[in-house]
Amino acid sequence: MPPTGESALAEANPRPSGVPSARVTRPRAEYLDDAFGVGTAKPRLSWRIESASAEWRSDRYSLRIERDDGTTDAVVVDSDEQLYVPWPFAPLVSRERVWVSVRVRSGDGVWTNESESLAIEAGLLEPGDWVKKLISPTSIAGLNDAAPLMFGSADLDAPPASARLYLTAHGIVEFTINGRQVGDDVFAPGWTAYEKRLRYRSYDVTSLVHKGANDLRALIGNGWYRGQLVWPGNRSSYGDRLGVLAQLEVNFADGTRKVFGTDASWGAVPSSILFDDFYDGQRRDLRIADSPEGKVVDTVDELDGDFARLIAPSGPPVRVTETLQAVQLLTTPSGKTIVDFGQNLVGWVRLRVSGEAGARVSVRHAEVLEHGELGIRPLRSALATCEYILNGTPGEVLQPTFTFNGFRYAELSGVPELVLADVEALVLGTDLVRTGWFESSDPRVNRLHENVVWSTRGNFLDVPTDCPQRDERLGWTGDLQVFAPTATFLFDTAGFLSGWLGDLSAEQKPDGGVPYVIPDVLREADPAAAAWSDAATIVPEAVHSAYGDVDVLRRQYSSMRAWVEKVRGIVGPDLLWNTGAQFGDWLDPTAPPDDASRAQADPDVVATAYFARSVGILARTAATLGLRADGEDYAQLEKRARAAFIATYVSDDGHVRSDCQTVYALSIVGDLFESERQRTGAGQRLAELVTAAGFRVSTGFVGTPLILDALSMAGYPELAYRMLLEESCPSWLYAVSMGATTVWERWDSMLSDGSINPGSMTSFNHYAYGAVADWLHRSVAGLAPSSPGYQTVDVRPLVTGDLSSASARHLSPYGEIAVGWKLDQGQVDLTLTIPYGVTARVWMPGAADAEIVGNGSHRFSSLFQQV
Repeated sequence: MPPTGESALAEANPRPSGVPSARVTRPRAEYLDDAFGVGTAKPRLSWRIESASAEWRSDRYSLRIERDDGTTDAVVVDSDEQLYVPWPFAPLVSRERVWVSVRVRSGDGVWTNESESLAIEAGLLEPGDWVKKLISPTSIAGLNDAAPLMFGSADLDAPPASARLYLTAHGIVEFTINGRQVGDDVFAPGWTAYEKRLRYRSYDVTSLVHKGANDLRALIGNGWYRGQLVWPGNRSSYGDRLGVLAQLEVNFADGTRKVFGTDASWGAVPSSILFDDFYDGQRRDLRIADSPEGKVVDTVDELDGDFARLIAPSGPPVRVTETLQAVQLLTTPSGKTIVDFGQNLVGWVRLRVSGEAGARVSVRHAEVLEHGELGIRPLRSALATCEYILNGTPGEVLQPTFTFNGFRYAELSGVPELVLADVEALVLGTDLVRTGWFESSDPRVNRLHENVVWSTRGNFLDVPTDCPQRDERLGWTGDLQVFAPTATFLFDTAGFLSGWLGDLSAEQKPDGGVPYVIPDVLREADPAAAAWSDAATIVPEAVHSAYGDVDVLRRQYSSMRAWVEKVRGIVGPDLLWNTGAQFGDWLDPTAPPDDASRAQADPDVVATAYFARSVGILARTAATLGLRADGEDYAQLEKRARAAFIATYVSDDGHVRSDCQTVYALSIVGDLFESERQRTGAGQRLAELVTAAGFRVSTGFVGTPLILDALSMAGYPELAYRMLLEESCPSWLYAVSMGATTVWERWDSMLSDGSINPGSMTSFNHYAYGAVADWLHRSVAGLAPSSPGYQTVDVRPLVTGDLSSASARHLSPYGEIAVGWKLDQGQVDLTLTIPYGVTARVWMPGAADAEIVGNGSHRFSSLFQQV
């Protein structure tokens, strides 16, 4: 038993004197730096250790808890762990607030100073904690009506000691108390598998309430719940009635608590928002006050809230993360006024205007210009337009609330005397912490990497969407599975992706089928597509690899296993997946504009390779979780699946059926060979195909994340660089040369003559091909995780002479890892910074053996020999 209570407090004394050789930083609970409203009674704890000494090692940690009533306790554990350590105290109860601090002991018996305290407050952990009701207007707020404003009051007999608001909705909600907005998040409560998992959010509203009457208002938009999704006219995917559930709990100095919130006493009126939709935009009449005064008040109905499906968030919300000033005003050949923000982004346009009451202002959004005019064709049916009717107040601020757009350009009409200073873009996205950076000696590659970052920022908007502008914006599984390693390097996506995986499990069919989009609004009867549905295995492994969280594998294991067993039933005894419709190597550049699935790669080869990959992931996962029987079963199944692939699709000399870049990339990276002759032959054939293509990319969604790795692994790193640096279409740098500021969906989304690709799948903000950034991080800069959570890393930069320098930084769970190299006059100089808890194996170019280093800063040099 670890010591607890007084003995633990006595043992974990602060360092008595001198400068501490290490310190504990960044305590967090689960995936949260701000642990307010956590949804578990036993949140796991993590922290970083900053040590000035390479020899310093911890062997114990002490956790101290302070409760709201002033009592304290401590626990000492003999362990050097610092990630996701189990909660050692009594489980939290709903609403409980505590402060936890950490110190660790070195092997010589000296404790560090105590970390800063982490405040942790539990949300509502039990369905019975909810006493208020989900309400909806009785008569107004139909599908074509104005957004409803629902309102009630809270009368306080005394000043509050503290107050909390717990909030969710059918739709999206903007809540105010006494005219002041609650929180700074957007589109609350977010998009989940609503029928099974409805997120709620917790807010500290102590400063917003006061003694006496308090005005409570909830403005409700359609959002994902009732707005258009998937195709034109498809609305009410989850229900035809908007609703809100708000529970305001006020605590007083005498220890009592009163609960206010939504119930049958509330009323509803139409708001100034006459229309709102994510695809089509928003229409607002600013002459209409958003208040009940002077309006006929509708009653509300209490609906079934099904409190058992309410969940707390595991990651941050959507917020305004940046404001960009417009960079230029343009007049189109047809005489229209267009604002250029200089960056393709996701968010809102904010205008300051002065005009007569009743005047109309329109803002239409698009990502590109086509022959000088707004390029709206890629929007398909999405109107992407915000309209305002002015109230005549000088300097009115026009900004939407319940829509978002993907755009670089905005066409404005009805705006008198427009000046640049009056136009801004508010950037929206899930408020993820940036954790990864890359830079090289080639500014084109740096722009490519920045484009990947911007596409992540825009499309990681509550769920990982494919695109932000047209009538789609869905959580496609295939896009995410290829991009997950890149995303986990660039941003702290642990909570974000874990929440999405929870929805994947909830939406999975009883037979293990995995929908193509999560949350599932396509509602296919029998979803099973290689590379898309395989997100069920690939994404959990990517999250575990990046963050070292074994529990994500434990939570997802039944889902992973169900998917593999589903395909096991499809492939039958020959273990070849050669039946059923497939997306294949989606958007292969040779595919016709309106048939993205017509790729060079044989879909049976793609599907069978993915089956082998998922089985291998499941085998490793079972072993990690200590499930010995499953581990052995799936390891054997992987061997047989690989053998079936090789026997059917790979010739003795290494040629792979359908003989294109993608099938060789799949085979080489997956090592789907049984002889060195096959490996060598496949590598040679891939090199021939790449050279014959003029070093242009000939892969779609499946092959693109693997092609440069395959060339490097096959012994052709110089060809990988030639492909990376090629500017003619199709290539990564073609879009950069055309002025792209995000990653395109098609290699040729914009044709060289300035016209837009005629295909229906034409987005200018689509992160899938940005998966190349993973190769930039791991191979070009040379920073690759070799064990979960970056506890060990391989530093092995791929130096060919094509670049003269490259660097990468990553804020791992243990702290910042940074590597940078420069090539100058035949010598490679490398610098490396490693945090406490991480060990690096370093291979300098040409070295046969690695040097192993730990915490600290290191320098290496070697002579360079041209590859």
